[in-house]
Amino acid sequence: MLFQKEGLQVRRLEEKDEELLVKWLSSPIVLEFYEGRDKSFNLNKVRDVFYDSADETVKCLVEYEGNPIGYIQYYQLDEKTKRDFGYTNELIFGMDQFIGEAGYWNKGIGSLLVSSMVHYLLKEKQAGRVIMDPQIRNKRALRCYEKCGFNKVRILPKHELHEGKYQDCWLLEYKDGK
Repeated sequence: MLFQKEGLQVRRLEEKDEELLVKWLSSPIVLEFYEGRDKSFNLNKVRDVFYDSADETVKCLVEYEGNPIGYIQYYQLDEKTKRDFGYTNELIFGMDQFIGEAGYWNKGIGSLLVSSMVHYLLKEKQAGRVIMDPQIRNKRALRCYEKCGFNKVRILPKHELHEGKYQDCWLLEYKDGK
């Protein structure tokens, strides 16, 4: 287990979780902002994307009060990516997440998840900054991230191919105020 807080538990992804990922990543309401509704996942695609041992991304399952509800991942930015985003000489982590069970949306659980993961990355991994790059049109996610202390740094034009169209994204950062 990576951490737990107020009914929330985050642990590393296990093989038994693959069916949950298929369920969530074949749901149009989840795919509207995560991957795209034109990129529905089946079991083989979940295995290829989430269980690739060569990938250094730390992939985790999110549970709330014992129920699996979503997914979160984090990764250390490589030097090229840091330069592309205008950063140097800092330990920077990126993160991505979704709550796959819509019944848990708009209850503050996403904010609890994001703020808890940021705290984990700052304290346990000694991150100097944590960044995300959500699509500009994802208003609910942006409100959550800003509520958790992320600041808008700049727009990343045509940053993500989503449903056949390049979408503008925000570069958001949380900077440790040590």
